[in-house]
Amino acid sequence: MKNKIVAFFALFIMTIGASAQIDRSQPPVAGPEPEISIEKPQEFELKNGLKVLVVENHKLPRVSYSLRIDNQPIATGKKAGVESLLGSMLGNGTTSISKDEFNEEVDFLGANLNFGFSGGFASSLTKYSERILELLSDAAINPLLTEEEFEKEKTKLIEGLKADAKSADAIAGRVGSALSYGTKHPYGEFVTEETINNVSFGDAVAFYQTYFNPNNAYLVVIGDVNYKDVKKQVKKYFSDWTKSVDVNSAVPNPNPNVQYTQINFIDVPDATQSNLSITNNVKLKMSDEDYHAALITNNILGGGGEGYLFKNLREDKGYTYGAYSRLGNDRYGASRFNATAKVRNEVTDSAVVEALKEIKRIRTEPVDAQLLKDAKEKYIGNFVMALERPQTIANYALNIKLNNLPEDFYSTYLQKIKDVTVEDVKRVANKYFQADNLRIIVVGNGSEVLENLEKTGIPIMYFDTYANKAAKPKFEVKLPEGVNANSVLSKYFEAIGGKDKVEALNSILLKYEASVQGSAVISEEKRMDGKLVQTISMNGNAMMTVLTTQDVVTMNKNPLPENMANDMKPLGGLFTELNLLNSESAKITGIEKVDDKEAYKVQFPGEAISLTFFYDVETGLKVKEVQTTSMQGQTQTQETFLKDYQEFDGIKFPGTREGSQMGQLVVFKLLEAKLNEGVTEADFK
Repeated sequence: MKNKIVAFFALFIMTIGASAQIDRSQPPVAGPEPEISIEKPQEFELKNGLKVLVVENHKLPRVSYSLRIDNQPIATGKKAGVESLLGSMLGNGTTSISKDEFNEEVDFLGANLNFGFSGGFASSLTKYSERILELLSDAAINPLLTEEEFEKEKTKLIEGLKADAKSADAIAGRVGSALSYGTKHPYGEFVTEETINNVSFGDAVAFYQTYFNPNNAYLVVIGDVNYKDVKKQVKKYFSDWTKSVDVNSAVPNPNPNVQYTQINFIDVPDATQSNLSITNNVKLKMSDEDYHAALITNNILGGGGEGYLFKNLREDKGYTYGAYSRLGNDRYGASRFNATAKVRNEVTDSAVVEALKEIKRIRTEPVDAQLLKDAKEKYIGNFVMALERPQTIANYALNIKLNNLPEDFYSTYLQKIKDVTVEDVKRVANKYFQADNLRIIVVGNGSEVLENLEKTGIPIMYFDTYANKAAKPKFEVKLPEGVNANSVLSKYFEAIGGKDKVEALNSILLKYEASVQGSAVISEEKRMDGKLVQTISMNGNAMMTVLTTQDVVTMNKNPLPENMANDMKPLGGLFTELNLLNSESAKITGIEKVDDKEAYKVQFPGEAISLTFFYDVETGLKVKEVQTTSMQGQTQTQETFLKDYQEFDGIKFPGTREGSQMGQLVVFKLLEAKLNEGVTEADFK
């Protein structure tokens, strides 16, 4: 111990001495430039065309297998979605192993195995590597495709589409691609309930037989393996995979860029923020001379927190949580430049103007030399760090093959990044960021943003949520005389039993039950004046508890952000409508169909959470609730349909609450309703 102490103090004194000799008035000398030495994967090819890349890495006793079916982009037209249906069925058993047995074995091995229509992925501990490879091959070559499973996946996909029907993010993605590429282009077509219903089980099987084959397939093996063993095992399990006839169809050209810069507006009445996308098509490939300069140029415009867009729209103006851009590349010559942001309704027009200003800036003003240097160093640092991962080596090798790149593409990568000049940035920006041919796609609430968008002077064209041309939306609400938000809420109280009976209550307890993937889910609400506690339990275990009072709003005992808590406080109490009655913020915005019946649409805006309730015009009952949550640049909308009202002690409550969760329809049935019993003050502590 004494020797260790002496050694420690000796080291301490040496450190002080060394520090005393450092001239801290001068910056430290930069270290040597990193030497890029990229290991080349070992390769072999089977007679059926399957190409195998192996990267040995013995640091951890794990292995992964990535199977990629490298088909050309495929347009499926009136049967769009057939590929998604096939992908959801793959990896769920084989012709010799049932779905349950297959999944149970994967779980038992502590492995991961999943598939899509363009390939599959599996990983496991090294000691199980051969078995997981065997399961991967069996699932790829002999998939268990049944009509029963097809119908289940079809229902799930349709429910997912319904859940996304009013999602601004989903609409922006769908319409943006459709307008840019065209609905007949593989990158522009989209899935609808109609196209899904056009797909038969036979179509899915035929798609598998035509496109899921080894002709253009790659298997990338990474991890604690031996090349000779891998070669032997892959030959054993994949040699029987039958080579098919190549399907080589020409990839169509995308839509041309618009003739003049214009706004393409899609009205989403419930949107609490606008989704902006400023885009034009580009033809950029990894093999192009401009590629490396294009990476740096886009990084400067909108690659992150140091980009022009981010600094302007977020840091300077505070319009959004983030503004970014992407300059895509594609070996088939169809990609996009896209600058995006989600902004508050009231600053939508200003955000468009400022984003256009930054695009013009990078095209016309020389980039600051230090900013260019910083951008290149950041890119180089990320590149060097990525090389530490064995997956990177495999991905680079695969990129070289798929994109017809020179063998030294990555070994010369850093030098080409360093060689990018101020002049290159300006030249590339002018080539790929259009000035006069930009499509500005705005998905938002027209009643709140259109008037100011028109003041920008930019021509506006209108489209529906499926990229069809549309007329300018009309925002005049034609309502029967005397109908307003208060009258609708008052009629609701009459419909459920009378406002006097509701106000005379001391407490309410409601308990609903649903079955989710075989598990019993219980939703329980306890209400008193100004208070609400909601608990979600699965198989008897509490999963989430939300407490709402006039003083505090918590989730699992953790306080929620102040703006969200303030928006949720009206939900507390005996009935939400009691808090909203006579509210100045409540407004009736029209009449819409809910399950083929007309309903008044009443909105209650909030900063983080906005509520929209629908009340049946004839009966007055509430038939739908929509809760829109906007936090950190993300928006999520949850719809709940209220049906089958039941009466308890003279007051009616929905007997059924239906909504979609993760693309799956969840139906809650009323189990219990207690008035003035079963709830105490202690429940809200």
